Amino acid sequence: MGYWELEEGKDCVEKTWITTKLGTAVGLVGSAYHILAFQPDTAAEALTRAANATATMATMGAIFGMATCLSAHARDAPDDPTNYLIGGCAAGAFLGARTHSAMTGTTACLGLGVAAWLTKVGKMEGWRLSGPPKL
Repeated sequence: MGYWELEEGKDCVEKTWITTKLGTAVGLVGSAYHILAFQPDTAAEALTRAANATATMATMGAIFGMATCLSAHARDAPDDPTNYLIGGCAAGAFLGARTHSAMTGTTACLGLGVAAWLTKVGKMEGWRLSGPPKL
């Protein structure tokens, strides 16, 4: 089963596992591109960069999944898009803490929170990114 098939506010461990795996994949792909674009001097430096980026993205995925699910459970509002805003903001706050930058954390909180909120609203309302429009 996929992320959207699981009930909101329940199955928090499974939802967190899915978002952690997605974050790990994004971290691996992103770090590979970064290593190709800015080639390191040694293999050890490349491995360190890849590990740091991947671990950061995996952790952000885990934080997003757990915060979203726990927010839905605690607020007793499972289909509220605000849960996704809270999860995205929590992941962004972690990024700010990781980079030791309040500005990065604030910007990532707003950016990731709004992106997650829009994703949930779009899913609920049936928005499409490709294909012919529905009339």
